[in-house]
Amino acid sequence: MPRAIALVIETSGSSGLPKRVALSADALLASAAAAEGALGGPGQWLLALPTHYIAGVQVLVRSIAAGTTPLVLGRGHFSAADFAALADRLEAPVRYTSLVPAQLARLVTAAEADAGIRRSVSRFDAVLVGGQALPAALHERALALGIAVVRTYGSSETAGGCVYDGLPIGQTLARTRGGELELSGPSLAVGYLGDEELNEAKFFTDEGVRWYRTGDAGTIEGGDASGIAGAVAGGSVTVTGRLDNVIISGGIKVSLDRVERIVQWVPGFEEAVVVGAADEVWGQVGVVVVEESALAAAGVQVGGADPLEQVRRVVADAAGRAAAPARLLVVERVSRLSSGKPDRQLIASRLQDDPH
Repeated sequence: MPRAIALVIETSGSSGLPKRVALSADALLASAAAAEGALGGPGQWLLALPTHYIAGVQVLVRSIAAGTTPLVLGRGHFSAADFAALADRLEAPVRYTSLVPAQLARLVTAAEADAGIRRSVSRFDAVLVGGQALPAALHERALALGIAVVRTYGSSETAGGCVYDGLPIGQTLARTRGGELELSGPSLAVGYLGDEELNEAKFFTDEGVRWYRTGDAGTIEGGDASGIAGAVAGGSVTVTGRLDNVIISGGIKVSLDRVERIVQWVPGFEEAVVVGAADEVWGQVGVVVVEESALAAAGVQVGGADPLEQVRRVVADAAGRAAAPARLLVVERVSRLSSGKPDRQLIASRLQDDPH
């Protein structure tokens, strides 16, 4: 292993194929410094994420850089009550934590029913939420409770979150080419360990500046596009979905990420997942996967008026009839990775095994 490498994170990303992302100490510390600057200063952290993922690692790095001691939530099923109890033990005047949307959803639901949990969670100066897109409806519920949510975007290849609430932090540069979001800055990874072909595909240098191709579709609004190598300074970054998370239904390209965001506005579907499945008529169709308990909590009766029809109407109105999901799968629990993200590969494979 080259001496410049301080940490290797194994990640499958959206492809499902394992990749070993090599990071230098300088990249990790640059990310921590950028986060501290964006948040307004150092603080004490509550660690609620696995430390074999970059978001969990960065909680530790930020704590080391700040000279503070993080409190660590026990492993296992995420409990809002346990999280709140640990939050009450934080001693520093400035308090932070980092979560994935599934954890925030459980906290918000618990806080809406329990004033004590609400007080505990609202005492954080910032609650970073990343790993996947935060559903807009969940974001609004959290803000209504006084939770200081900061939406983050980044990856292992950028040493964690490098865009906060749409704005690049620290020395991060952003630009788009061909609709793909590209990022640059001191927090970029050294590369992929033992995979030169992937390194050449994802990392490149333009006008002396090293860039990372994110594989995400995005736009940058406003700002000054005359920056280094076409980077947009001061612009707001919007990620619209994975470039590869697209199906062709009836000859029309459909972004499943966009469909999922629309579906999540429907009550009971705030944590729904949308995946693609083969279809004899249309070639491919979207399938909505949702937990039975989420529908029940929202008062949605699966056996009554078909909730799929409501979802189809909402999606068709927002994105066109071709984007409307064709099927609804109600499950006891949505399969998730240990990071808290939906395990889309497993969900899709199970749909393939049981197409009905």
